[in-house]
Amino acid sequence: MAKPNWQRIKLLKIMDLLREESSPSHPIKTEKISSTLINQGINCDRKTVARDMAALRTYGYDIGVKQIGHEKGYYLPEKKKDFSIPEIKIIIDALQAANFITREKTDDLIKKVAELDMVQKDHILATSVVCFNKRKHSNEEIFSNVWALEEAIKKKKKASFVYFDRNENGERVYRKEKQRYVVEPMALVFNEDNYYLMSFSQKYDSVTNYRVDRMDEVRVEEEPVSEKAILPDDDIAGYTEQVFKMYNGPVTDITVEFNDKLIGVIQDKFGEDTKIVRTAPTRCVASLKVQISPVFWGWVFQFLGEMSIVSPEEVKNEYKRRIFDAVNM
Repeated sequence: MAKPNWQRIKLLKIMDLLREESSPSHPIKTEKISSTLINQGINCDRKTVARDMAALRTYGYDIGVKQIGHEKGYYLPEKKKDFSIPEIKIIIDALQAANFITREKTDDLIKKVAELDMVQKDHILATSVVCFNKRKHSNEEIFSNVWALEEAIKKKKKASFVYFDRNENGERVYRKEKQRYVVEPMALVFNEDNYYLMSFSQKYDSVTNYRVDRMDEVRVEEEPVSEKAILPDDDIAGYTEQVFKMYNGPVTDITVEFNDKLIGVIQDKFGEDTKIVRTAPTRCVASLKVQISPVFWGWVFQFLGEMSIVSPEEVKNEYKRRIFDAVNM
């Protein structure tokens, strides 16, 4: 195999060097550029570096220059589309926190994200001070699952998959003896560390949700979805928020009274614009739209003695009954 003629691709190597090692705060000196190219078998000196930079600028590259002592330093200016180090760190932290991404894929993605700033790459990877839980899922197919489901939603086609739970040994136990689920995809929703497929069920004339990391053998079907499965773009955000606020169940307006130290809890769950009225020095009330379901009751029971349901009467009585049953089971 013939050796490459590095002299012919000299300008490309210079651009690679500028992209990987330069920034406005870290310009690369002429001497560094020259010595790097020489070590790669490319003839170069101070004068040719200046001519090469002029040629690149003529072609349209925005190359900055600074005087560093008696020498010039070159760099690529930061663009608005570039990520800052704090922005890159936030992305990395989110990857580490996402349960649905496997540990191996997390490490791979973190390295790719860190390369958004080649100059500071090693610093970014070495200075993670945020600690996360280790409850990572092990389903490597989740990325291909998401891709297939996105295709089904885009094409307004049904999708099918086999669905599994895990037993006490962490092994997959397929539902319906591994018969395929055929669903009408509506939207993919990221909620509380997991991806869900929100789909329409003609059988129950309602919305059903499936964990994407518990799917296997996902594929797009030829049959189109029904009209009820097609959400206008303007409705998707509000609809998915309602469905996932407290999971599936009848939507009900309730009023709760709570200790004022739970104001942040209410705002985190229902939004910072939730109307809250103070009724006493340490007590507040709020009107909430929730879906009455086991997930809702589990959320309320976290705050026994600090939160109570004021209305409607049937929900208030159901709350009392569940407390009685929990004590007397």
